[in-house]
Amino acid sequence: MPNQRDEAADDSPPDRPCLEKLDSPTGSPPTASLSGLIELETCVSNLNLAHEIVLNRDFCFKPRRPPTDSLEGRVTAIVHRAFWDSLQQQLSSDPPNYCHAVTLLQEVKTILRSLLLPSHVRLRAQLDEVLDMELIQQQVDHGALDLHRLAGYVTDTMASLCAPVRDPEVRALRGLGDPVELLREIFRVLVLMKTDMVNFTLQSLRPHLLQQAVQYERVKFQQILDQQPGEEECLSLHPAAVRLMDGEASLDHTAAWLQVAVAEEAAAAGARSESSCPDVSATAVLDRAFMRLLRWDPQDRKYPETVLLDRDRLDALGRRLQMLVLEASVLLLTRAQCGDAVFSLPGFVGRLRRSVSALLEGSHTREADLKEALPGLGETALQLLTEAASERGGAAPPRESRSLLSGQISELWKHDHPVRTLVGERARGFLRATLQGGLAKGSPEPPAALGPLGAELAELGAAFGRIVHFNRSVFGPFYAPVLRKLLFPPGEAETGEDPR
Repeated sequence: MPNQRDEAADDSPPDRPCLEKLDSPTGSPPTASLSGLIELETCVSNLNLAHEIVLNRDFCFKPRRPPTDSLEGRVTAIVHRAFWDSLQQQLSSDPPNYCHAVTLLQEVKTILRSLLLPSHVRLRAQLDEVLDMELIQQQVDHGALDLHRLAGYVTDTMASLCAPVRDPEVRALRGLGDPVELLREIFRVLVLMKTDMVNFTLQSLRPHLLQQAVQYERVKFQQILDQQPGEEECLSLHPAAVRLMDGEASLDHTAAWLQVAVAEEAAAAGARSESSCPDVSATAVLDRAFMRLLRWDPQDRKYPETVLLDRDRLDALGRRLQMLVLEASVLLLTRAQCGDAVFSLPGFVGRLRRSVSALLEGSHTREADLKEALPGLGETALQLLTEAASERGGAAPPRESRSLLSGQISELWKHDHPVRTLVGERARGFLRATLQGGLAKGSPEPPAALGPLGAELAELGAAFGRIVHFNRSVFGPFYAPVLRKLLFPPGEAETGEDPR
């Protein structure tokens, strides 16, 4: 990607932090003007949208429809019904009143023109000729307007412009005889076609957007820091802006997050080395810092500012990781008690996994709920074991084995449960290996303890890696000054040495 020379002075990957001396990004004094707040909210909204486009491969725009049972939904339905009822009365009067109908035709023409490509020269000329608003008004004045003919032309034009997925809805328009219903459905389908066009344009431009994404997000984030408002001013901002203004000062929470990771990595490096002052890699610190986000306390509001836009994604990945660890723990315990003969039966692992997911869904993130759900899961696992043994013509597991398995599964709510601890360490080790390998090298092999869940874990690791590597590419210049202060004494920090 262009303009990434600030991220590294050597040939290291762009998502790896370089601890050369950089100017530390700082926030300027808050601005209190209304125009400044509007500009700030626009900046945050644009940043949020660009970030979503980059990281969410399935991102697309959808027509906004308020819930039907909400106040907004009810008010919208009442207003729309009143409008179309009014149009029905106008067209049913004698002579018909085409005032609103002409306005609708003008809007239809505007929407159709917005769907045309530059190469549609002939179609644009034909559209201007058929939907000539001056001529249509003259026809209205002389009582000669043929609304069905115009609606038929609009429908044919829509059929030539719409995506294949809209063909059935456009064909259905030709079967409508009531002009009011026809116009209403034309507008509904046109809204869908406009959305299709926007999403098609987005997908076409996506490769170009990705090339500029790193520099764009970095510049926008710096603008947010420079315009950071006070607490009272934040109350009028968009929720996305308020989330980025969560700290009392610029990057305070990011610095605290990295400081904890440095301390943890130093302790781990000291345990692995006999040296009294083991080297601590900045890359390892960031790996550890991002791993901590997968187990972040939901009540802790001191989330690092540089990762706020990804908090929902990381929280979801953390919950998914917890579920995979619990599933793998149940599978290991069950396999230890029933043996490979039953465990390898076709469909047994799938049935057991579905039972685990169904019984633990929504309860695996709270200790009390998990403790309550696990005994039922133990009983289900025993039932599946008994059925599997019966299918293969063998005897059910001994009573001691059944009691032991049920008790072990019931104890999985404890964070220090040996099996859960082992599986969790293997899973987190796999994710760290994914980060260390980088995007170019691909995902490493999942650990044997999570074999049946290898595909899901690899998918989770790929999603986690995309978030982390993109975040490092964007915020490398923001992390470098903080890491330099934490990892080097004041004299060393000035030399620009990279301990990696």
